[in-house]
Amino acid sequence: MPLTQLFRFALAVTLVIVTHLATTTLDYPVVSDINDKWEHFTAFLVLAFLTDFAFPNTAWGWKKFLLLLAYGLAIEVFQYFLPHRLFSLWDLGADSLGLICYPLLLPMLKQIPLLTPRWHTERLLPPEND
Repeated sequence: MPLTQLFRFALAVTLVIVTHLATTTLDYPVVSDINDKWEHFTAFLVLAFLTDFAFPNTAWGWKKFLLLLAYGLAIEVFQYFLPHRLFSLWDLGADSLGLICYPLLLPMLKQIPLLTPRWHTERLLPPEND
């Protein structure tokens, strides 16, 4: 399985897991609101990484950022209509911070030999038509 396909599979699985956790009626123990925000931050940092590597023809930018932010907003709107969940701008803020921090990690990620083909692929493939 090529690396891109592996990242696309991982992204799909992660989206299913995050969506399930965001909408389930099961009560997963959260020690505090701060831990909940760290979970949001981490989930969206991981989603940013997987999205960026799953679609290597386009660099990380506003399109990928806004797509994932819209996903986070959709989860919050959906939670508004669930009796056991709440809409939270704090959660959306934590999601946003995870997305904002991802590009700050790119210089470090570019040093990892297993991940370097992602940037070589970007230079070799023609740009996508939008």
